[in-house]
Amino acid sequence: MNWRYRPIRPSSPITGGIRPSTRQTLCTMAAAALLCAMTSTQAEARAFASAWPQGITRVWVGPEYWANPLQDWRISDGRLECTTSGGNRNVHLLTRQLRRRRGELRMSVRMGSLTQGKLDAGWAGFRIGAKGRLFDIPELADYRDNALRGAGLHAGITTAGELFIGKPKAGGGGSAAAADLGEFELRLTAVPDAEEYTLTLTGRAANGEQLGQITGTAKPEALVGSLALVCEYDPSLRGERGADAAAPGRRRRRGPPRGGNVRFWFRDWTVDGSKVESHDDRTFGPILWSQYTLSRRSLTITAQMPPVGERDTQEVRLQIRDGRGWREVGKARIDADARTATIRVPGWDDSRRTPYRLAYAMIMPDGRAKDHHWTGTIRRDPVDKETIVVAAFTGNSDPAFPNIDIVKHLKAHDPDVLFFSGDQIYENVAGYGTERSPIDRACLDYLRKWYVYGWAFGELMRDRPCISIPDDHDVYQGNLWGAGGRPIDKGDRGGYVMPAPWVKMVERTQTSNLPDPYDPTPIEQGIGVYYCEMSYGRVSFAVIEDRKFKSGPNGLAPATTSGRADHVIEPDFDPRTADVAGATLLGDRQLKFLADWAADWRGCDMKCALSQTVFAGVATNHGGSPGKYLVADYDCNGWPQTGRNKALHEIRRGFGLMIGGDQHLSTIVHHGIDDWDDAGWSFAVPSITNFYLRAWQPRKPPHKRFEDMPSYTGEYLDGLGNHISVWAATNPEKSVGREPEWLHSKKPGYGIVRFNKRTRKITMECWPRYVDPNDPKTGRQYEGWPKTIDQLDNYGRKAVAYLPTMMSPGMTNPVVQVIDEADGDIVYTIRINGDSFRPKVFRQGTYTVKIGEQPDNMTTIKSVPTLAPD
Repeated sequence: MNWRYRPIRPSSPITGGIRPSTRQTLCTMAAAALLCAMTSTQAEARAFASAWPQGITRVWVGPEYWANPLQDWRISDGRLECTTSGGNRNVHLLTRQLRRRRGELRMSVRMGSLTQGKLDAGWAGFRIGAKGRLFDIPELADYRDNALRGAGLHAGITTAGELFIGKPKAGGGGSAAAADLGEFELRLTAVPDAEEYTLTLTGRAANGEQLGQITGTAKPEALVGSLALVCEYDPSLRGERGADAAAPGRRRRRGPPRGGNVRFWFRDWTVDGSKVESHDDRTFGPILWSQYTLSRRSLTITAQMPPVGERDTQEVRLQIRDGRGWREVGKARIDADARTATIRVPGWDDSRRTPYRLAYAMIMPDGRAKDHHWTGTIRRDPVDKETIVVAAFTGNSDPAFPNIDIVKHLKAHDPDVLFFSGDQIYENVAGYGTERSPIDRACLDYLRKWYVYGWAFGELMRDRPCISIPDDHDVYQGNLWGAGGRPIDKGDRGGYVMPAPWVKMVERTQTSNLPDPYDPTPIEQGIGVYYCEMSYGRVSFAVIEDRKFKSGPNGLAPATTSGRADHVIEPDFDPRTADVAGATLLGDRQLKFLADWAADWRGCDMKCALSQTVFAGVATNHGGSPGKYLVADYDCNGWPQTGRNKALHEIRRGFGLMIGGDQHLSTIVHHGIDDWDDAGWSFAVPSITNFYLRAWQPRKPPHKRFEDMPSYTGEYLDGLGNHISVWAATNPEKSVGREPEWLHSKKPGYGIVRFNKRTRKITMECWPRYVDPNDPKTGRQYEGWPKTIDQLDNYGRKAVAYLPTMMSPGMTNPVVQVIDEADGDIVYTIRINGDSFRPKVFRQGTYTVKIGEQPDNMTTIKSVPTLAPD
């Protein structure tokens, strides 16, 4: 080999090879506290040595690592391979990191080029001291951020055969023959010396012969953080643009450059030294996390797996612990696309807390299968718990990943149910852009973003029911009007842009743990449905798909001049022209489901409808504050208006609260159909991380303003003419006095809803990320929260008349159903609180009243006449 090296003078110390915008500063006391937060243990490191199994080929590279991006790496025949050339391809070691304390580092790897012929410009080697964008923010910093986005000090060899420490030399290009880099070893050492570290990088041939060596110095802060292997195509080393670079005058695509032929393999990666600390608890996989629901004595649990290989084990087992030890109660094969294994156990004993573990037999380096476990607890159904607590989320963008502040604060609330209302992923999550084809790589591209979600929230999901439903960005669309599942090439026409098998893969990852759908009949293209009911803690949840059946506005709604079919900006817009025949919201199937759900009170005291978003247009400004002012927005569930009113009518007949998300703006709204407040209440929860600002700043005055409340509250008609009473909105501000401002000024957070079954009160809470609910000194909820309503407020329609008071001697809290004898329609059904109830009705006449316990112990009283209201 003919290797070269670039000498580095000690008078030019390395600062870490980090871009100026993210270059780290000297350790401060805050950063010292950060280190304690980042490290669960301060164990002296055991020597690490990579070991990948022979005879196994798979995309997932193992539980000790995180690959960026997932689909560009694999293990094959005992070595790690970068299979796709591009910028900043890297694999981080999760179980070791460099500590702040002085010490020595020794690292080595065997490696070689996978490319035949001449190599394009680039390099391969080590990244040390990698730090994510949150590293200097103690309350947010975490090793997972380092692994996802860590920038650090580089040491390696260019494709021109030049050793370097710091930044590769521009202009060297890629001139080495692939044979020159066929197989060799890199060794890196770092030794403290006075106020700096001396780094030595050595290249050796496969026979141990030294081929080159380079030394340099680095500041101590450059040697704190994560460790990674890197394979990077870098056309700038030869003064060229990447294959995906934009032509002059055009915007360059996001993410590192793609293209080239810089592909290397690695094996026998070793890490050792007193500078290194061990964190063997930080593995991720082989079972990544689980999601489960428990409803009416039926357990459904999904194990999320990584992309295992064809020769790997293809089955996951569910075991529970009883007095005799661990007992298997179910097993399932891993889905080839979604990489999920879903196990259903009917007849579950929901009266007791049950420890469980999911077992997977992973092929080890010696070729043998060894069980690995993901453990958790199936909580007992809290039927006797006075207050059921629901934590609700939306908009899981990744700037503050892994959201350790939210996870910590959620544990303080100890919610009974988790609800993720959509946009669990965004197209830009985890960087590297979006791959939409071919479908196998598109699946992997989605999964790496989905894994970011589970990596953050898995600890919460392992021991409580979780409901997650996909929204538009989950299926790689800016807006989703599903139109019953038809294929399209442009989203605003209604339908799915991505292929049906890919859409089904997404829904399987997010919804396969839900109870069985109400009507499982697939829609167009064979896409499934998941709308269903979950009964838990005597609260009945209706899970709605408010995007899947909705019509697209293009070709139905009046055309706009905004450049988008959904954004109405015309000041003289008449909303009645948009309520057109043929426009669908939930569709007949889901309306029938909601009607049956509202009338069925078996085993429940209160009801709640869960949807991607709420049934109104409660965002006037998009893209900032003031941002772009919209007169109306067809993406919201206020359109089509007839479909919106049908949905509200069915939900109010069960006195259900509505929880949704999507709006990047948290609101509390009392909805109306024919008049203000004649339907139910909704709570749109804030985004986990808010990057697209919206605000509620209506230009038209309200019908009625609420006294002693912010000016934006009151009774309004939204831009589509829907009656809404706005009680609270988290309008963004330039500053909230909390750092980092880029995060907190946009009003991110989460929602908490408390269903008190004894009082039948519902309390909605909206928590900023920075507030510790156990420490009032850290702040309080957003303005307008908490807000408490009564269960009966969810059918706020004013009475025209009343029926005589119904008594139920010897029966507490019976179900009461009121039926209008004029048309046979159910007016409403409710489980009353107590043993007497005076039903309100909305026209004079006679009614049938059923009272008792459904389904078989109901007393029917016919021809009940109305009485005049008080």
